[in-house]
Amino acid sequence: MACPITLPPTVPVGAVLHLPTLRLRRGQVRADLAYTHVVPATRRTGHTVALGVDWGLNTLLSAGAVRLREGGRITALGSGGRFRAAGVLAKQHRLRRHGEHLQAKAGRYQRLIDGRAHRELPVDGALIARHEQVREEIRHVSERRSHLNEALARAAARWAVDQAIATGATVIYLEDLRSMEARGMGRTMNTRLSQTVRGRISDRIRHLATETGIAVVAVPARNTSRHCPNCLTPLLHRKAPDRPTAHGWKWAVCPDSGCGYQGDRDQGAWMRIAARGLTHQTRTAVERTSGHLLIRSTVDALETAAVITPTAPTSSRPDRSKIGPTRPRTARPAPRRRRAPSPARPHGPADKRPEGHAHTDRARLPRAARRNQSVTTISTPATSRHRPRGAALGAGFHHHAHASPPRWEPIPDTTSATGSPS
Repeated sequence: MACPITLPPTVPVGAVLHLPTLRLRRGQVRADLAYTHVVPATRRTGHTVALGVDWGLNTLLSAGAVRLREGGRITALGSGGRFRAAGVLAKQHRLRRHGEHLQAKAGRYQRLIDGRAHRELPVDGALIARHEQVREEIRHVSERRSHLNEALARAAARWAVDQAIATGATVIYLEDLRSMEARGMGRTMNTRLSQTVRGRISDRIRHLATETGIAVVAVPARNTSRHCPNCLTPLLHRKAPDRPTAHGWKWAVCPDSGCGYQGDRDQGAWMRIAARGLTHQTRTAVERTSGHLLIRSTVDALETAAVITPTAPTSSRPDRSKIGPTRPRTARPAPRRRRAPSPARPHGPADKRPEGHAHTDRARLPRAARRNQSVTTISTPATSRHRPRGAALGAGFHHHAHASPPRWEPIPDTTSATGSPS
């Protein structure tokens, strides 16, 4: 019997195919076809562009690229990115709690069955049926959790490798998982750390990176989130400025006045991981049991050079960020400039332009400008309930609005001894 198999486009053209393995799944015959193809060789040293990956709880992965320049300077290539899996992790936690509840029910049924058998009493068939039903639900929930973990591992690994390919990195530096054991952090934190499938993600990253010739090296995670990536000063952690009510201390501030670094602690962690990997790349070794590349320990002489040098801004435009309160502005706007040209001969005294916004081609001002309006003159109120005090009723601009003195009227001189004109 001949079974035609169509190869997917992910299989390279020059790949060597191996014998397939057939398996039944939901009434269908599926073929697992293995193949071998040539991939670029990875190297331990000689890297100039590296991708640092930091593990987190709410933000599963934080990654960014750095470059090793001449003279040993290390600069960051952009601000990095984050792989958020809060929704998937929340579903994973719900399935875990549901599985624990089912395990408690199954244990209760098993104790009831064992107790009746120990006392040589007949075991109820309905009790055995409920116990088998709960065991079947537990297997179903376990399969869902396994599929969810596998999908999460594939997505996170694909994202990390794509970040390395996009930035041109030849090595990916990961935190050493052996220092991330879930012990001594409380029941909730230990459960979260053990359920984030970091081991599967690391294996997937190594598998996908090998196909593109990118090396994956494990780096010690000591003090990656504690020290400043620019000056290695111990950081001060506090609430994030954009989320002051969120739990935890996600924001890191360098107390050194000459440095002034501040940012998300995960962002500073991947900078430290990538810089530590580039400076310690000559100490990269191969683990005998697994064959993975790793850096076992750090050296103080090399650690002092594992700092990120801030790059100068490429734009000459000055910084217009707001650093203080807005300067108060007057409520009265400045008068508009005159749009009418000045007359050939002044109508008033010499060397004086006519005032006001009246047109210069008229012999006399309009009637509205000749009305007797003073500072306390307002319009006549429309209602009889409110009667203004201390203001003369007359022509005005708006109800309850005091008009300024007309600019075409002389301003009384209150300081002279002769008094003001009536």
